[in-house]
Amino acid sequence: MQVGKLSDTVGFGLEDITKVVVPGLLCRHEGIVVDELTRRFFIVDGKEVEVNLYGEGLREGVKVVVLGEVKSKIYGGCKDFDMSVEKLSSLFAAENIYKLMFGYYMHPSAEREAEKRKITLIASYMG
Repeated sequence: MQVGKLSDTVGFGLEDITKVVVPGLLCRHEGIVVDELTRRFFIVDGKEVEVNLYGEGLREGVKVVVLGEVKSKIYGGCKDFDMSVEKLSSLFAAENIYKLMFGYYMHPSAEREAEKRKITLIASYMG
């Protein structure tokens, strides 16, 4: 039970870091201006879909919806996050969704999988 609580604490701490760091990185590296990223729950076809990071921004005057997942270690398993985003695509114009995953550690298998799924990976040590 205690390990689960520690895991939750680390996970939510990482989300807090992400919410502060990622908007600046998106602006500098992607030209996306987003004021705030929040945890958000959506209802799609009667089912709840949770997203760790949600924000609306602009890139060159075009609206962009940022959807993100936060994990301490990211291995090849980007598929679950991508499937969640796919469920949400009916709510947003698909060409305006920017997918990202943020973590402390990225395994090379995650890089290959993310590239295939058009997900940007951001590690805490990137600047």
